[in-house]
Amino acid sequence: MTAAQDERAALVATLREVGPDAPTLCGGWTTRDLVAHLILREGRPDAAGGILIKALSGYHDKVFAKIAAGDWDQMLDKLASGPPVYSPFKLVDNFANLSEMFVHHEDVRRAGADWTPREIGADLQRQLRRPVATVGKQSLRRSPATTVLKTPDGAELARGGSGSVVEITGEPAELLLFTFGREPAQVEFVGDADAVAAVKAAKRGF
Repeated sequence: MTAAQDERAALVATLREVGPDAPTLCGGWTTRDLVAHLILREGRPDAAGGILIKALSGYHDKVFAKIAAGDWDQMLDKLASGPPVYSPFKLVDNFANLSEMFVHHEDVRRAGADWTPREIGADLQRQLRRPVATVGKQSLRRSPATTVLKTPDGAELARGGSGSVVEITGEPAELLLFTFGREPAQVEFVGDADAVAAVKAAKRGF
């Protein structure tokens, strides 16, 4: 199995455990909403454009609501089966879905008040370096400081913004969550106090 497939399976297992009405870190979404989003994203390319394009949002919302009203176990089975054969994600699953599955898994796990960090293996941490670099470049381009993402071994994975330098150090998994604007992310900040505060407060993600 690929890392994306492993993370998908882990996400589905967590979703089965917490049920359809659990909170997530995705705004006001419940776990049911999150699963509906993932099914739509992969399986309804006719409506998925509404995720990013405002003019298509009405149709997207109708399809989303219909999917979200489905049977919970059937929704999870569909998510677990991966992208349909006709989905553009089918051939690029590990490239396109590793960060999606990982971040949304943590959206479910970390929404609970009693969450604890899970052990993430070295291979997954290594594979998450690539999405940190690609997502970080986009997420940090308007950062109020020159923001540098580094691993504990000193490797620079991404930088963006302008002004005084703020270094953010963490494992690739935590850096990825930071670039998507998720809190809490277990990272450390070094830099001018005002610049650090500005970076923490800045909008990230998409």
